[in-house]
Amino acid sequence: MVFVIVLALVVLVVLYLVKSYNELVKLREMVKNSMANIAAQVESRWDAIESLIEATKKYSAHEADLLLEITSKRAGVTKNSSTTEVEKDDSAFSNALRNINMLAEAYPDLKASQVYIKTMNSVDSYEENVRMSRMIYNDTVTKLNMKIQSFPSSIVASMFGFVKEEYFKNTKEKAEMPSW
Repeated sequence: MVFVIVLALVVLVVLYLVKSYNELVKLREMVKNSMANIAAQVESRWDAIESLIEATKKYSAHEADLLLEITSKRAGVTKNSSTTEVEKDDSAFSNALRNINMLAEAYPDLKASQVYIKTMNSVDSYEENVRMSRMIYNDTVTKLNMKIQSFPSSIVASMFGFVKEEYFKNTKEKAEMPSW
C-alpha cells in the first residue's frame, strides 16, 4: 500500500514537471512569436522608407545615396533579436526618417508628391503596428516572467534553464505618434 502511494506521488510530481515544462516552452515560443511579429512590422516599415528613397532620387541623387547608406547600416530584426537590438533599429529608422523629412522640406515638390504622402501614411500605419506588437510582446513576456518566478514552477524553470525576458521600455520618442 505504501508503495502505491509513493508511486502515485512520484507520478504526480513527474506529471507536474512535464506540465510546467510544456507551459514554459509554450510561453517562451509565444515571446519569440511576438518578437517575430515586431520584426515583420519593422521590415515593412523599412520597405516603405526604401521606396521613398527611390522617389527622392528624382530630386536629389546625392541625398538619396546618403539615405541608402543609412539604411544599409541597420541590423535586421528577427524573432531572436533582443529588445536592445530592436531599439537600435528604431534609432536607425528615426535617423533615416528625420533625414527624409529634412529632404522633403528642401524639396517642396517631393513633399507634395503622392508617393511621399502615400508612403508617409504607410509609415504611420507601420509605426502603429510596431507599437501594438510591442504591447503584445510585453504582455507575453509578463506571462512568461510570472510563470518563471512563481513557485513551484520556478523550480522547473531553473532546472531547465528558463530565464526572464526583457521588456520593451517606453521612451520619449515612442510615447507619441510621430507627425510628418
